[in-house]
Amino acid sequence: QVQLVESGGGLVQAGGSLTLSCAASGGTFSNVAMGWFRQAPGNEREFVAAITRYGGITDYGNFVLGRFTISRDNAKNTVYLQMRKLNVEDTAVYYCAGSDFPQTPRRPDEYAYWGQGTQVTVSS
Repeated sequence: QVQLVESGGGLVQAGGSLTLSCAASGGTFSNVAMGWFRQAPGNEREFVAAITRYGGITDYGNFVLGRFTISRDNAKNTVYLQMRKLNVEDTAVYYCAGSDFPQTPRRPDEYAYWGQGTQVTVSS
């Protein structure tokens, strides 16, 4: 199975940018769709972005509004989330996830592999 390790979280001012990385091991990275989810205290886990196995199709949560970009580098077994124009409402724990389902799944239960989560805090 695929194991995922995240990096890049931290503190950023509102309006700023941050890029998260997720390194995969223990499986064939190009055989899984990859996604990002986030969860703030008291909230449900929320779909952020997903990308197909070879990067041809991407999908984003309704709140993203063009601010985020998901990408993957299969040669490096890594998926990225580039975030721009961050606001306080983006503060959450961000999770990297992998799915054996086709296309770009949006539901957490469609993802079998999860990273540990990384905190993103946006200050006003």
